[in-house]
Amino acid sequence: MSPTTGSEHRSLHVLTPSSDESLTTEWAGGKGKNLHTLTASGFQVPRWSIIGLDVFAEFCRGGGLDKYLARLLADDRRSSAGRIAAEIARLIEAAPLDDRVTDAIGLAYGLAGGGAVAVRSSGAREDGARHSFAGQFDSFLNVRGLGEVIAHVRRCWASAFSERSLCYRAQHRLPPDAGGVAVIVQRMVAAERSGVLFTADPTAECADRYVVSAVHGLGEGLVSGAVDADTVVLDATTGEPLTTVIGDKEQRYDAGSGVGCRVSPVADEDRATPVLTAADLVRLHEAGARVTAHYGAPQDIEWAIAEDTLWILQSRPVTTLAPAAGPAPEPAGDLRIWDNSNIIESFSGVVSPLTYSFAADTYAKVYDSYARALGVRGEQLRAVQEWTPHLLGYVHGRVYYNLFHWYRMVRLAPLYPLNRRVLEKSLGVAESISDEVADTLHPFPPRPGLRGRISRLARTMIFAGRFLTIRKSVETFHRDFYRAYTVFNSVDYDALPGDETYRRFRRLQRELIEKWGPMQTLDATILLSVGLLALLTRRWLPAAPEWFTWAAAAPGGALESAEPVWALRELAAQARADTGILHLLERAPGADLHRALRDAGHTRFLAAVDAYIADYGYRSPDELKLEVADLHENPAGLFTLLRDVLAETGDGGAPDRGDEADAYLDRHLRGPRRLLYERVRGKARAALADRERLRFCRTRAFGSAKRMLRALGRDLARAGAIDAWDDVFLLRLEEIRGAYEGMIAHTELRDLVVLRRRQLAADTALHAPSRFTTRGAPYWSGNLERAGWSSGPAAPSGARELTGVPCCPGVAEGPAVVTDTPRDIGGGILITYRTDPGWVTALPSAAALVIERGSPLTHVAVVARELGIPTVVQVKGATTEIRTGTRLRVDGGAGTVTVLADPPRDRTIDAPDRTTDAPDSPRTETHQ
Repeated sequence: MSPTTGSEHRSLHVLTPSSDESLTTEWAGGKGKNLHTLTASGFQVPRWSIIGLDVFAEFCRGGGLDKYLARLLADDRRSSAGRIAAEIARLIEAAPLDDRVTDAIGLAYGLAGGGAVAVRSSGAREDGARHSFAGQFDSFLNVRGLGEVIAHVRRCWASAFSERSLCYRAQHRLPPDAGGVAVIVQRMVAAERSGVLFTADPTAECADRYVVSAVHGLGEGLVSGAVDADTVVLDATTGEPLTTVIGDKEQRYDAGSGVGCRVSPVADEDRATPVLTAADLVRLHEAGARVTAHYGAPQDIEWAIAEDTLWILQSRPVTTLAPAAGPAPEPAGDLRIWDNSNIIESFSGVVSPLTYSFAADTYAKVYDSYARALGVRGEQLRAVQEWTPHLLGYVHGRVYYNLFHWYRMVRLAPLYPLNRRVLEKSLGVAESISDEVADTLHPFPPRPGLRGRISRLARTMIFAGRFLTIRKSVETFHRDFYRAYTVFNSVDYDALPGDETYRRFRRLQRELIEKWGPMQTLDATILLSVGLLALLTRRWLPAAPEWFTWAAAAPGGALESAEPVWALRELAAQARADTGILHLLERAPGADLHRALRDAGHTRFLAAVDAYIADYGYRSPDELKLEVADLHENPAGLFTLLRDVLAETGDGGAPDRGDEADAYLDRHLRGPRRLLYERVRGKARAALADRERLRFCRTRAFGSAKRMLRALGRDLARAGAIDAWDDVFLLRLEEIRGAYEGMIAHTELRDLVVLRRRQLAADTALHAPSRFTTRGAPYWSGNLERAGWSSGPAAPSGARELTGVPCCPGVAEGPAVVTDTPRDIGGGILITYRTDPGWVTALPSAAALVIERGSPLTHVAVVARELGIPTVVQVKGATTEIRTGTRLRVDGGAGTVTVLADPPRDRTIDAPDRTTDAPDSPRTETHQ
């Protein structure tokens, strides 16, 4: 029986706008049904036809695929999704088409008008109210000729069983068989401009505004992420533009001569002006309101404008919104300040629930132990224990300091007025709190009268003793730490039963982490000594440049923080001495290099590589994020770093900034004042050097914990509590503890993983403020909306000179390299939002370093001074205002970054991949 447009149920269905609604509901799939609804409602929809679900079913029967598909889909689709998808794609590609199926496809192509068409999948469950399947199935543009249409229909069928589609259904507890897939054949529109309209803001969960993204040409450049689009936020009621961000729009996509798109540059004047006119925005708002009213829910609408006609290409419900709520009342309750200064160098961007909960638990244990070390007992200790678990906040997946609690922590030590000012400098916070607010912050309710004075005196005496003996304490801790660490690090945790690994993890918390508390006296020592040094500098050296105090306090000597750099350079020297090694490093893929070097007999060099990983394998970008693999787990990353060092030029020498500070002191300070100044300076330099030593201890402690928690993830996966071992990162530490201690049913964990994955995906799309305040429960009463959490990208202001805090003197000129990952800079000026300890290997290839966040006392700033690299930190807007290729002049002494020339328009622009106004990553916070 020949294909029909839906008049006969026993025929294969090729559906058109004239088909009965009941037939499209049954045979057109979710996207196809929505097209039928839009067309029937009077919207301008490009001519289309739909190859029904039953055509695919007939194809499977006729090609004998039914039994193969059923057997494949009965497999464990999470762990085998990639293999299953590849096998199904191969079967669909090779299976024969019978005449009825071929005729159905030919009829659909003709009914769509022939010529250039788009071929789009329409899954049976796609674009539903609960599950959109957005991005799970494939679409193909500018397909011409029946042969190509048939080939791309096959690909649409196969995409219903792609790896990502199988995983999506597994995550949402949906059957693996997809329910079949229909295929839309739709006339191509020669779009002059196109884009996406959300009739609610999906990232901020706000139904009171629309979000429009627009590009020149076809929307493929937008949906693929290749083109930086314009973004306009409209008032949902009036359509009035609230914010407009002009994207770079460097390219446009148009229909080419063959399948796919032709990419061409956009003229400079068109890049700098909005894609959409005011009249376009009015039409889009009206269409969005009509579509939303028709469906009764916010919509994600793809549109195109061609020859002054607004075409609606497709519409699906926005499935990520929370239930609508009325206007939020003014919040009331306790005031909190949230600030990610400095902490972003440890925990960048969106972090996993496991990383946050482990970090928060660690901070609580360490600072509880610190209070005990200062003699806090009884009711006062119980008061401290009320806030130590909340030193860190977790807001939309980002880690923030709950700042008031840090002031309380600083007040445990004497000289609070001085120490809190240095705390603010060392954290790099944008603004100080008022003296009135600072005076209200106490670690515990102060005792009145004589009893209170005795308590403060006792605590001061204990602190003074620890202050004077801190170097000895550090040596003792260092020795004891490595004794215990060697034991923990020598175990194959994957070979142990899960409950044994869990017991050892608890031991690690007790023996390595909880004993860290007394070492926080070192941070207090840094605050006090650097604060006194800055005070003496202001009094006795009022004309000293701003960078001077930080250079004077720099540890100098063989700083342990710089050891990975020197060790990497030694590896590079060995490689340069052997042309065979160089040849392999230049040509072999990183994943294959270890084997290639071994097969070529370079055993001595491989021994040096293994020794480097053994010593510094945990020191890598995002090293404190448990979900990020380090060099132990992914040794290929070392070869990437090694190639960067091999690309360096010069001898790697650097001026000694300590010598510059000495010379300045020799000229301006002598006698008893110099002696006192050097005494305080020596204390600061020694404390900073000791802190860098403890940074390696912290890195290794987290590395051991990372190995254990990964092993626990594999144990939970084997037990069936979670689907895949890395789902463990979507659990909180207390939930893992509950699973092993009998406080939570293991059957609950899968649902938690699904919930967290969906939430993190939504969180990743948000742009977050670096500092904000809330009152009462942070997520309630519109706190976050008022604080500036939004989905709109930051717009550059066009400033030609930026200022920040000078860290290391020196002047450098060169092209900017804007990046959020450490890599070879090739002598350019490294511009980044934040850094972490893993960035030290990128520093030698940089002429200067500009960091948007951070402080003069963070890890990379200390190492940059050691290497003599002109450095400026806290440069507001650096990654927004500066593009890769911009020629800059950086003055590390004055703290200025000057734009000398804009990048060429035809240059490929690198920009940091930021999901918030700030990415974050492992750093070396001043307080650990």
